[in-house]
Amino acid sequence: MSGMVPRRDTVDRTWTGRLRERGVRAFPPEELMPSEQPEYVVSWIYVFGVATLAALVFIIASGLALTVMGPQWYHMSSLGRFVNSVHLWSVELFFVFMVVHLWGKFWMAAWRGGRALTWMTGVLSFLASIGAAFTGYLVQTNFDSQWISSEAKDGLNSVGIGAWFNVTNVGQMLLWHVALLPLVVGVIVVLHVLLVRRRGVVPPIEASPDAVAAATDPANEGSS
Repeated sequence: MSGMVPRRDTVDRTWTGRLRERGVRAFPPEELMPSEQPEYVVSWIYVFGVATLAALVFIIASGLALTVMGPQWYHMSSLGRFVNSVHLWSVELFFVFMVVHLWGKFWMAAWRGGRALTWMTGVLSFLASIGAAFTGYLVQTNFDSQWISSEAKDGLNSVGIGAWFNVTNVGQMLLWHVALLPLVVGVIVVLHVLLVRRRGVVPPIEASPDAVAAATDPANEGSS
């Protein structure tokens, strides 16, 4: 009969029901949006991680404005030059904050307690960000970008990637910088944050055994 509400067990056998259940098991709401954190989270290392995310927000917002308005705007307009400067310095701060966070977590052995994938996504986001920043310098549409592309061309050709990554092609580099690499960085960063929520923050090496056991308990990590 039309209009009948399907039974719960019927709904759960659908692919959407199974996907929802797996998502809730992997990221329970109390872990995805926690209201409390261990006391060792009060650390400058984690502050630099949040500052990295804040800088990324400014990069995306200013980059969208530059993309929409175009090169003439950010070369000739005073407001455009200001937004261009905001974009540049957001990138500079992004790398400073990320390097401090990355090296801090390295010396804290952040891969402990089943967090190896969390650590690796942080490293991958750093590497992808280098590519995004490099293509950004290539699309400045000024003499700096011409010099950088001409200097980088021979090096990339020598390793065999110049045929499909042509640094002297402004249109191709613009596509890499505006669409492809930011998407890669964004996906990796989101995955990194989700893994942090799922596995929790790593306890200090000198933490008590009870704290380490609680932080590495598989029951607190969700399904693998």
